[in-house]
Amino acid sequence: MAWTPDQPLIQIKDVHKSFGAVEVLKGISFDVAKSEVICVIGPSGSGKSTLLRCINALVPIDRGSIMVEGQEVHDPKLDKLALRRKVGMVFQQYNLFPHRTAQQNIMMAPLHVLKQDRHEVEARARRLLKKVRLEGKENAYPGELSGGQQQRVAIARSLAMNPDVMLFDEVTAALDPETVKEVLVTIRELAEEGMTCIIVTHEMGFAREVAGHIYFTDRGVIVEHGPPAEFFVKARDPRTRQFLSQIL
Repeated sequence: MAWTPDQPLIQIKDVHKSFGAVEVLKGISFDVAKSEVICVIGPSGSGKSTLLRCINALVPIDRGSIMVEGQEVHDPKLDKLALRRKVGMVFQQYNLFPHRTAQQNIMMAPLHVLKQDRHEVEARARRLLKKVRLEGKENAYPGELSGGQQQRVAIARSLAMNPDVMLFDEVTAALDPETVKEVLVTIRELAEEGMTCIIVTHEMGFAREVAGHIYFTDRGVIVEHGPPAEFFVKARDPRTRQFLSQIL
């Protein structure tokens, strides 16, 4: 069965994951449609980051199923590089190569992994730096950039692979407040352009603004979910209400 765009881009069904005796994901299920923006919120340690890593095959699952464009992510025969070309991921830590310039960081994967033409890759890297508002920073090294600028280079680096979906794992958690906004603006623009996004975040105002659907996880289960207008106003579960009362 070939995947078609009218089917969910990502299908997560009854996913379980333990680290030793600790069960971190206890049967998570949800679908993400093409161009949909999902925010996953919840207390620290509720399995949000683990879930993103499972979607990207960075962490194996114990049972259940994760399909990306009709392909089982945890099929032993799956080409993980091919999967990660489709599924871009940006982490809390920027993981940039410190001895490479912003532009070189963005060019590395398309050149070395995709073996694309250097001139095309360079032109695309410049376009992406412009897109994330870092024109003129092509030759800056990560150490010369603020945290927010480094994080935007990391986003551009992920976009250089032309992914079909972007995973954002608390990408603003390590930033100071004034640089948080510039990173969120970049993500919002991607979402508005139709990029499928799954965003783990503690920024509730941003989640309310950008998400089509919000999932609240606590201790490895989805407690409650809904569109933002409903979710923030009519949360039914006491755990959700308590969580929101602490941060809103």
